[in-house]
Amino acid sequence: MALPTAPGFPQLSGNYIPEIWSAKILIKFYEATVLAEIANTDYEGEISGQGDKVNIRTTPTITVRDYRKGQKLVDETPESAPVELLIDRGKYWSFVVDDVDEHQADIPFPEDWQRDASDQNKIVIDTEVLGEIPADADAANRGTTAGKISGDIDLGTAGAPLFLTKSNILDVLIDIGTVFDEQNVPESDRGAVMPPWATALIKKSDLKDASLAGDGTSIVRNGRVGMIDRLMIYNSNLLATAIDAGAPGTPRTWDIIGIQKSALTFASDLVRNERIRSESTFGWKYRGLQVYGFEVIKPEALVHVYAAKG
Repeated sequence: MALPTAPGFPQLSGNYIPEIWSAKILIKFYEATVLAEIANTDYEGEISGQGDKVNIRTTPTITVRDYRKGQKLVDETPESAPVELLIDRGKYWSFVVDDVDEHQADIPFPEDWQRDASDQNKIVIDTEVLGEIPADADAANRGTTAGKISGDIDLGTAGAPLFLTKSNILDVLIDIGTVFDEQNVPESDRGAVMPPWATALIKKSDLKDASLAGDGTSIVRNGRVGMIDRLMIYNSNLLATAIDAGAPGTPRTWDIIGIQKSALTFASDLVRNERIRSESTFGWKYRGLQVYGFEVIKPEALVHVYAAKG
């Protein structure tokens, strides 16, 4: 900032006295992405571009029957339809840097802009996936009568969201684990994706006591939520939200997700990441193209909690 001048005295700042710019670029904060943690990429190496289709083989369920000596056996011909993973989505970014600007710049800012484009791309795709997959959860893994065997677990539904408080948040996490158990979902690689306000409730719950958390230091002191009842807890600001006009108080709701890694498969390919001459100006064009697809291939390993702040 230039010093003020007396009346009638010229201000040379901006003309003869240059402005000074820091060589360091202000750090930009990005939403945490969780897709790499909650999805498998088992079929990623089988794609080469947008429009590809991967047929995923599935194992049929063999029927077990009672047997008596001398009876005629009933043979079956096992058949199981494959699941299709379509690589039918794409995201791109493109920007131009003028030769003059790049030549006069004292920092390599195009590299920083490319990093930003990559981070923004992750955020957009995470938001898309987290917003779409809750609807694919198995019917026994959502709603007010969840639980394939028990059928009496309330995970919330439109017009009647599950209101979360520090008193019931641990019960809800245990209920997610119970829903998984009743579907015979493997205990490894289970997780829950929650908004920050929900994970804050965990820290305010009884787990703030280090002995109850099974740790030498309480989660209030170390700031980590970690694993609860075989669920790795993930924070995300990218979960889908809505205003439920049919619920008391018209609350804002969140689609909280419980997931085991076999539930969701994701495949992507960075088709282009290039620097080319601009055809319309003196400058370089930086651009990238990523194609991808995702599919819930095991709905029984996906849980949808429709929740609001209590």
